[in-house]
Amino acid sequence: MMVTLFSKYFSLIDVTNTSIVSSKGQMTTNQDQIIINKILDGDTKAFSVLVDRYKGLVFSLAMQMLKNKEEAEEVSQDSFIKVFKKLEKFKGDSKFSTWIYRVTYNTCLDRLKSNKRMLNTVAINEFTEHNVKTLDNALSQLEAKERKQAIQDCLQLLPADDCALLTLYYFDELSLEEIAKIIGIKANNVKVKLFRSRKKLTTILQNKLEPEIIEYYE
Repeated sequence: MMVTLFSKYFSLIDVTNTSIVSSKGQMTTNQDQIIINKILDGDTKAFSVLVDRYKGLVFSLAMQMLKNKEEAEEVSQDSFIKVFKKLEKFKGDSKFSTWIYRVTYNTCLDRLKSNKRMLNTVAINEFTEHNVKTLDNALSQLEAKERKQAIQDCLQLLPADDCALLTLYYFDELSLEEIAKIIGIKANNVKVKLFRSRKKLTTILQNKLEPEIIEYYE
């Protein structure tokens, strides 16, 4: 029953748009809690409201990490099934979207491990913080659509964990504290991992931009 429900909803996702859906403007945790209470009181049909609201968020993160449409759809459904089964464990001490992110993130990691898939590796060049900021400045000069596409293309070449981290921070604009809750480490450690991920992205991006554009900001 639940799988059928999720299949119906995920068949409606525009899989050509894999950018993360911003959590800004979504229902607040308090508003979500009203729906959660209805579900826990026996109104299981109300769960479709949560699926409809967060299906884009869940699918996009799964797509970024797994880089495969079919697997992303399967993991998205698995994630919502886990959310439904564990709904009573949500205590409201964080945003509901953060909780769903964490379930999805861990489900993706489980899928990668079960497939024994080798993660992409990217050699980190010895970039300084100045070099990374230089790339940021150069990117800022591109048209928004062009910049977004360039970053999306490069993200696909990163390991799943780096891709997820950069997506959560830059595309969904989550705070370090929120990301820390999702991946289960301290905020300070997120900051360190984020900088390393940005250095990996810089390694790839430098080959995507015209050299003269980068040199202009050195």
